[in-house]
Amino acid sequence: MSTLPLLGVTLGDPAGIGVEVTLKALARKDYGDVCRLLLLGEAGSVEAQLRFGAPGLRLRRVGAPAEARGERGVVDVLDLGVLPEPLPPGRLSPLGGEAAFRALERGIQLALAGELAGIVTAPLNKEALHAAGHKFDGHTEILGHFCGKRPTYMLLSSEKLKIVHVSTHCSLRQAVERAKTPRILDTIRAIDRHLAHIGHPGRRIAVAGLNPHAGEHGLFGSEEIEEIVPAIEAARAERIDAQGPVPPDSVYLKAYRGGYDAVVAMYHDQGHIPQKLVAFEQAVNVTLGLPIIRTAVDHGTAFDIAGRGVADPTNMVAAIDYAVRMAGRAAA
Repeated sequence: MSTLPLLGVTLGDPAGIGVEVTLKALARKDYGDVCRLLLLGEAGSVEAQLRFGAPGLRLRRVGAPAEARGERGVVDVLDLGVLPEPLPPGRLSPLGGEAAFRALERGIQLALAGELAGIVTAPLNKEALHAAGHKFDGHTEILGHFCGKRPTYMLLSSEKLKIVHVSTHCSLRQAVERAKTPRILDTIRAIDRHLAHIGHPGRRIAVAGLNPHAGEHGLFGSEEIEEIVPAIEAARAERIDAQGPVPPDSVYLKAYRGGYDAVVAMYHDQGHIPQKLVAFEQAVNVTLGLPIIRTAVDHGTAFDIAGRGVADPTNMVAAIDYAVRMAGRAAA
């Protein structure tokens, strides 16, 4: 039996590009020396899209993770059987949301049971998810729910930028309300632990301000003085190299040029915009705070191009690579 880590790839909404980018990723890169991969989702959808992979690629249905062999030219799929037949590409539906949810649920369960070394998630559609009756904001919240309702933190990681978020899927007003000392401190701790886990050579963490110019000593808001500075001071008391608050309009350039190893962003767009500007195809979404490894592509279901064969798998390759890196460090 192979001792290589077994990673699960949850295929997301079958009407989106998840299956396509996964098959293209397997065709682009040979993972046989570093891991085994098991696809979780609808085998019918995978079979219908095998043409997007390498010529001769074939599907093998497995009944349990232990049956996945990692054989070259073979796609091992754990079929969940939600759909009676493949969905038309690019169409939002409750069935697509249900299939995406069940694949993710199974992946989490298998990872928690130790049958998978971690999971890589293809995109789901939040509207389809809600239409199926699953009232979650997205992957991160579902993961937190099934892993014991523990706090989770979204990290967007690329070669030159690692950005972790204090809050993500909420209104801007709610994001301001959530920028409190305990949450900010826990976010700093989470990224510091992650940098140590992956063996990153440095752990200099910049904490962005919430307001323009990081509040300008209270002229443009008091959140830096009242909430962010106390979190930084508490982190430094724990011997974490946290610095700031750094004005959000300059912190990412400094990090990109090597001045910091990670940035704590106060809310979704403050962190997503710079990362997607410089590394849209390469950035990986990593969920911190979980008892399992989870990485993901940093793009959506792209219903507008689904089924056309034009989706770029670069982001899926990066997500798998990052999970392999994390699983290898965990095994060590």
